[in-house]
Amino acid sequence: MTGRTRHGEIRREIRLNAFHMNAPGHSWAGLWTHPKDRCADYTDLDFWIELARTAERGKLDGIFLADVSGVYDVYAGTPDAALAAGAQIPSNDPSVLISAMAAATRDLGFGVTASVGYEQPYYLARRFSTLDHLTKGRVGWNIVTGYLESAARAIGDGGVREHDQRYDRADEFLELAYRLWEGSWEDDAAVRDKAGRVFVRPEKVHRITHRGTFFDLDAIHLSEPSPQRTPLLYQAGTSGRGREFAARHAECVFMNQSRAAVAEAAADIRRRAAAYGRHPEDLLVFVGATVIVASTEAEARDKYEEYRSHLDTRGALALLSGWTGIDFSQYGPDDPVRYVKSNGMQSKIEAMTLRSPDRVWRVRDLADFGEVGGRGPFIVGTPTQVADELLTWVEAGADGFNLTRVVEPANLTDIVDLLVPELQDRGVYKTDYSPGTLREKLFGPGRARLSPRHPGHAFRHPGPTA
Repeated sequence: MTGRTRHGEIRREIRLNAFHMNAPGHSWAGLWTHPKDRCADYTDLDFWIELARTAERGKLDGIFLADVSGVYDVYAGTPDAALAAGAQIPSNDPSVLISAMAAATRDLGFGVTASVGYEQPYYLARRFSTLDHLTKGRVGWNIVTGYLESAARAIGDGGVREHDQRYDRADEFLELAYRLWEGSWEDDAAVRDKAGRVFVRPEKVHRITHRGTFFDLDAIHLSEPSPQRTPLLYQAGTSGRGREFAARHAECVFMNQSRAAVAEAAADIRRRAAAYGRHPEDLLVFVGATVIVASTEAEARDKYEEYRSHLDTRGALALLSGWTGIDFSQYGPDDPVRYVKSNGMQSKIEAMTLRSPDRVWRVRDLADFGEVGGRGPFIVGTPTQVADELLTWVEAGADGFNLTRVVEPANLTDIVDLLVPELQDRGVYKTDYSPGTLREKLFGPGRARLSPRHPGHAFRHPGPTA
């Protein structure tokens, strides 16, 4: 879909996801202490149902649920700062929320994070097939490789694998998942023939066998084909190896970077995708954005200052230390941030240093409530001002935005009631959902399943299954 701005320029449709986590705190530590924030009720299903209904009222494309499998204990060598701030701990399984939110909505999509570092393809494939059935094709998988040492120790691995090896394992994981989703069952295998007393035609179900570097498998997929077969595929890595992985597998790429870095990374990933026979339009780029919107600029600024007063500095640095693998407790607030190669999320520290050579960021900047701490667009203003800023990111290569949790559900309500109508008036945001699966809503009719250009499509039966 395209539209025209008030100035006549043609724009493509902006996509929006609400970016959340099944925890009291997410990207901004401490905001759960705000009087209007209800994220401390994350264990209450009513909180999530209300959030989903608000998101669908605003025609958002989805709720994107982050997750980690460990605790943030790099800062000062303990999880104390993260625990005290409620910084992504305690946290619950995000996938179990989806059925309830899907039952309360009709069109809203759901992106769910699951790590290839700590899962097995056989069980993950069944979980996502189940979710895809129950949501009628509205589920996506955010593929992460895992970067926390605490998570690796929790499952007995001893330590996180080296950065590029994590992606090698992820490639093999994805191949097995494709074989299970695409190649194990033919579309007409489950006939449900009551008269003939046959539920499944056995000759239509195929065993998948694999002996590889990281995985061995000899099984049939437990689930019959779901509406999308393979869930919509999100991926967030923008390091060199992460870009190659995204170019091969991702349909939606999530970035937290500067405008110039987004433009460069988006163009690079799309160029790399061509080597796999894919087209530029086969990938959508979502940028993480913090948005605070109000009817007047003064009111928006007042909200910003009010929210900022609830930020937990130590909690923010605990998150950053976990993301990068760098213990920021060893530095003073005015110390500059320099590049240190680590086994953490390399794109984070690269974005703050190597990809930003013209600016020096200091530790106090990283813990502040603003653009630097957000590692992406941080927009405060009226609906007109926010829309103008979002469109500059679209010009840089963004297709949409993952709207970071701030004070919820109040902030999402502001976005739905104030920003969405402004975008609709400009013709750059849908006034209703398109029919079909999540993949069809994002890529168009007839795209319920993987594009024939996607490498995973090659494993569709009668493609290779062994």
